[in-house]
Amino acid sequence: MPAKKTTAKKSTAKKTTRKRRGPAEPRGPEARESALALDDSAIKDLVGRVEAVKGAVLAAYRDPYASTPLVLASLPVGSIEPTPFQRDLSRTHADRLAGAIRDSGAFLDPIIAYASRDAFLSPNGRHRIAAARALGQRSITVLATCDPALAYRILALNTEKAHNLRDRSLEVVRMARALAKEEPRSKESDHATSFESPPFLTLGCCYEKRDRFSGSSYQSMLRRVDLFQDKALPAALRQREQWAVRLLDIDDRVTAHVKALQEMGMKSPYLRQVVVARCNPVRWIPQKKGAPPPMSVAECLTRMTAAVRKFDPKKVRPQELALAAAFSSGGDESSG
Repeated sequence: MPAKKTTAKKSTAKKTTRKRRGPAEPRGPEARESALALDDSAIKDLVGRVEAVKGAVLAAYRDPYASTPLVLASLPVGSIEPTPFQRDLSRTHADRLAGAIRDSGAFLDPIIAYASRDAFLSPNGRHRIAAARALGQRSITVLATCDPALAYRILALNTEKAHNLRDRSLEVVRMARALAKEEPRSKESDHATSFESPPFLTLGCCYEKRDRFSGSSYQSMLRRVDLFQDKALPAALRQREQWAVRLLDIDDRVTAHVKALQEMGMKSPYLRQVVVARCNPVRWIPQKKGAPPPMSVAECLTRMTAAVRKFDPKKVRPQELALAAAFSSGGDESSG
């Protein structure tokens, strides 16, 4: 018998081309070539506009990417307005920003501005302008450009990821650990402005131990009981680490109850929220603004531990899930 011919199959798999990663070709001016003289013809008109509103040019330079001429200037607060098409003013955010500037003792973040027909316009500084005016500032620092089209491209540059609860909590607790080494005798309460909110410290200790911890489930409870401690930072952090261990133990039990509810056929994304709400010892305690906490953090965790141990998944009703969904859709506070 003739031998069977064997033919090799041609590979039909397409070769995948990967985008080359690494530094791009050098572009933009050298560092020593970036500075511009104030009488440079490229910024002559812009310098004239700054002086026309009784402002002062502080420096001029070329943008490090495209060599676009830019002017760092100080303008009278009344000579600059936000563009009408940026997001609406949030008075709460403006007041919070003004408070942060007042507490830190410095206005450090210049706003972008371009010269329009009658005034300077800022495409990204509505809240900083409002804060500066609320604080009574006479002037505001701006990065002025000759290119009004930048006003329509500014949102494309705003790619920074907003802080979520995990990021903010970890940032705060890491700041506290650094300060505990640099200023070990300072009290936690001495840094209240920097830390912003006591629960960030407790939740940060939790996130350090468990990256996927569901801190948002416990934040509202901690806000009711957690205060800055009048203890030295190292001791305060040790206390918060102990609270974190207890809170993670509670979360383990909550997770077990959520799994039991899922096995009973409940598939709502609000199962954890319902379990935590049922076990929250301060949920129904009324509290007036400015009043002291209804109990200490330690007592709150003790009561919650007892409640989560007694929790019976069979007593959860579908109406509770619908109610939790309604409250959640009402809009949570964001950090944008």
